[in-house]
Amino acid sequence: MFALKPISHESVASALAKAEHYRLLAEPSEAESICCDILAVEPGNQHALVVLTLALTDQIPHDPRAFSRAVETAGALESPYERAYYCGIAWERRAKAHHHSGVHGAGQHVYEWLVKALGHFDQAERLRPPGNDDALLRWNTCVRFLGSHREVVPGTAEEPVAITSE
Repeated sequence: MFALKPISHESVASALAKAEHYRLLAEPSEAESICCDILAVEPGNQHALVVLTLALTDQIPHDPRAFSRAVETAGALESPYERAYYCGIAWERRAKAHHHSGVHGAGQHVYEWLVKALGHFDQAERLRPPGNDDALLRWNTCVRFLGSHREVVPGTAEEPVAITSE
């Protein structure tokens, strides 16, 4: 078997730029690999954790494990704001990927997951640095999505059926 080769600390900035570039090229698995290389030499690199989280969320439509890995990675961020914000991104992208999959009856799950995203964005809004409205932008995107997709509705609790016996 082949062994992974570690990158140098001096190459981290360049590697981060490459990871972002691969995300823009819609090649998230390449971005993920680069971030893993960065994190192998700088385990707490916050920028690499953010790019890795986003690369994983890019893979949600095709990889059923990507969502949980994205949430776990976002949970490793030091900033409470960033943890909330990037967890919100993961829930939002999970919901939209499920919606676009065309699965019959997906609306209830999509709604619940968007509500979870909204909760994270609401928390991020309270923690945000001055002048950073990213959480509000994501909130508004989710609200507009819900408004334009009327089939995405909350689930109804099944009411118990009355037993009618003789």
